[in-house]
Amino acid sequence: MTFRMCTMALDWAKLAVVLLVLGCLTDTSQGSRSAHEVLSHASIEGHMSHRQQLLDNITTGYDPRIPPGYETNTPITSAVQLYILSIDSISDSTMDFGMSMFIRQRWNDNRLTYTAFGGLKNLELDTKMIDSIWVPDLYIVNEKKAYFHVVTVPNKLMHIYPNGDVFYSMRVSGRFACNMHLHKYPLDEQRCSLRLESYGYSVETLLLRWNDLPVEKSPKLSLPQFEMGEITDHICDVTYAGVNYTCISMSVKLSRNYGYYIIQVFIPSILIVLLSWVSFWLNIDAVPARISLGLLTVLTMTTQSSGARATLPRVSYVKAIDVWMSMCLIFVFSALIEFAYVNVLARVEQRRRQTIKSRGQPPDDENGKTEEDSPPQKKGKFFKDAIRRERARNVDKLARIIFPLIFGIFNLCFWTVYIFWQPEEVIAAEKEMMLEG
Repeated sequence: MTFRMCTMALDWAKLAVVLLVLGCLTDTSQGSRSAHEVLSHASIEGHMSHRQQLLDNITTGYDPRIPPGYETNTPITSAVQLYILSIDSISDSTMDFGMSMFIRQRWNDNRLTYTAFGGLKNLELDTKMIDSIWVPDLYIVNEKKAYFHVVTVPNKLMHIYPNGDVFYSMRVSGRFACNMHLHKYPLDEQRCSLRLESYGYSVETLLLRWNDLPVEKSPKLSLPQFEMGEITDHICDVTYAGVNYTCISMSVKLSRNYGYYIIQVFIPSILIVLLSWVSFWLNIDAVPARISLGLLTVLTMTTQSSGARATLPRVSYVKAIDVWMSMCLIFVFSALIEFAYVNVLARVEQRRRQTIKSRGQPPDDENGKTEEDSPPQKKGKFFKDAIRRERARNVDKLARIIFPLIFGIFNLCFWTVYIFWQPEEVIAAEKEMMLEG
């Protein structure tokens, strides 16, 4: 009995020791966690305090009206990069295009250097504080209408690095002029450019230069009427009133997708021309049908020609679409003229028969003789009329061959010339861009 009681007492003692140890461990864990939270909170407060101190330090005595390098009289170089988000609304009539993009710049301002603390990589400035930092006065020369995005906040950002490097990005959308050469329209290629300059600083104060990767485009970028080609960058420093200003430009090659024009312009016009040839197979006496067909094709061709050129500017040179529509109109009009000529040839015999019928006389002479028994003069006239009627039929037969043959030769020449030919204006513009580059 005594032994049993001793065993139970020993078990209770062990249990008490275990509970005591667990209690100590729990207190230690809670204490450690509390200490860690205190340290983390203190670290966060320290970082925030350090950021605030840095922002206060770099803005104290900083004058955003004075550009960097002003004291040393050395120009500041701003590396520019464009990130194209979208290109849309390329207009042939107004010769401009719409673009949305990020304009990114990077330069060094030795007045903004600071010592990093606690792994701080850069200072991210609020949009309101950006106005207190000097930025290059960049503007787009060929801009017609542009705006900054402000929904839901102004789309601008600025990062300042410990060595004084400043990264500045802003989102801009607008419409920009594009000098188009429409000699080959709609089989043409255009080069639209963007020209950026400093508005007030000369090259002694500011130099704009392209970044190592000058232009990037969004992988989702697509154009409905054009195929986007190569993008080239150039340096185009200019002189205004004897003062040199910094300038950079980029140009993008846009090849027109003419599948739309083949479906909407070329195929319908070809079908109208083919329809005008149907009159060659109609009887020469089917005057109402041939006149209706000829006038219908001429009017339809005229309407389509006006519609195809309605969105184009009134330029002084001849475009490919002008050549095509004019030739198609000439073909359908020539088919109508051919019918008029055939009708004149065939109408002589018909007039003679109608005259005889109106007099109430049979097609014989007054003595009851037939054409075979007529004098040689009347026989000659009869055969002459028959020859004219046969000649009219032969004209129709010849037109069935000549018209398609000439139209086929025209198509061969047209597509060969306008696919491989380059206008002198386009060649001169490309040479000028190469010289700038």
